[in-house]
Amino acid sequence: MTDDMARLAAISPLDGRYRDDVAALSSYFSEAALFRYRVRVEVEYLIFLARSARVEFVPAFDTAQQAGLRALYRQFSDADALAISAWDRRVNHDVKAVEYWLRERMDDMGLGAWKEAVHFALTSEDVNNLSYGLLVRDARDAVLLPALGQIEARLRELALSEAGSPMLARTHGQPATPTTFGKEMNVFLSRLRRAVADVGGVKLTGKLNGATGTFAAHYAALPQVDWQKFSAAFVRSLDLEPVLLTTQIEPHDTLAALCDAIKRANSVLIDLSQDCWRYISDGYLAQAPKPGEVGSSTMPHKVNPIDFENGEGNLGIAIALLEHFSRKLPISRLQRDLSDSTVLRSMGAAFGYSLLGAQRLLRGLGKVSVRRDLLLAELSAHPEVLAEAVQTILRRVGYPEPYEALKGLSRGRAMTMDDLRAFVAGLAVDDSVKAELLALAPERYVGLAARLATILEGR
Repeated sequence: MTDDMARLAAISPLDGRYRDDVAALSSYFSEAALFRYRVRVEVEYLIFLARSARVEFVPAFDTAQQAGLRALYRQFSDADALAISAWDRRVNHDVKAVEYWLRERMDDMGLGAWKEAVHFALTSEDVNNLSYGLLVRDARDAVLLPALGQIEARLRELALSEAGSPMLARTHGQPATPTTFGKEMNVFLSRLRRAVADVGGVKLTGKLNGATGTFAAHYAALPQVDWQKFSAAFVRSLDLEPVLLTTQIEPHDTLAALCDAIKRANSVLIDLSQDCWRYISDGYLAQAPKPGEVGSSTMPHKVNPIDFENGEGNLGIAIALLEHFSRKLPISRLQRDLSDSTVLRSMGAAFGYSLLGAQRLLRGLGKVSVRRDLLLAELSAHPEVLAEAVQTILRRVGYPEPYEALKGLSRGRAMTMDDLRAFVAGLAVDDSVKAELLALAPERYVGLAARLATILEGR
């Protein structure tokens, strides 16, 4: 089957239509990548055993031998993945397949004397939980966070360039106190920065303590070793946070926390996508048409906001998966069931849809430009938004029941600037106050919005 046909035959759009968009994640979430990370954990554990003076049956490796072992995962090839997969089909156990393959390779390298120390006293979950901790962390740091950082950078550009672009605000879908487009983009930027800080701040945990979390096999074979200290040191050597008290499985609490954090970031991006969609619909944002691209199969004039729609849809799928992971993964019957194992295999899909959604949103943000003339024209057509300012100033000077007076003038009707001027002319207030009220204009009634558009919050 050709590569093009493989894409057309794929049952997941991540492996088909959108394969190129999420290709960077293949190095972390594919079956071959999982094999590679398992090899990494097995090799590093073997080297760690050999370094311990109390683990006397495992001789120390010299520098060249250590380098050769580490090359097994650092230079992991397609042929290596296929060889492990062949072992998996033979024994029907993917972790044991890694062990058997590693033992073979050690024989080839002249390291057969060490092969009985491979997977010493471990349960498969010791290898798996550390492998998933590493690959999820690496995918987050190398792929997901940089993608979110690009959105932050684009929002910062819009916030600064449009800091002083006045715009009619809408609350409950109705005309409300004006803002600036830049300030609204900075709201999303500050929210996203806080969410991204949470995503990056989750310290993933790992465990290495045997079949039911008691170090039973370790202690039976080598009671002279402080296995609690050994385990904690090994997990920390992988830059994961050690957990000593577990059942057979690592409890996945920090992985659930990461899923929740990514979910919140995705929710911010959906909110942004929907607002941008509405701004395009209202004409506030213009989209640059792509040469040769079709907007509608029957209406030639259309430039649809497909990037924001695509982003919203994919981010929603990601949230659904992440929600399931954060609820499911921390739950396991008694000391172990395998339901978490099959769920973890879909972790890449959640990252994939998150990445794809972020990419589409970024593409959409890169195509839009602000139509400042239209913003100003629509704002000028809604002078009723000044009613808030007028009644607030009147409160300051002690005018009786100004809210009610403005309510009668403006609520539920198309108030004009002439209406407002006539209202002000009839007020029993000082001329200086009338002058202050008559100087109000919708496009200038934006408070501190321009200044707020430049503030960096979060992180």
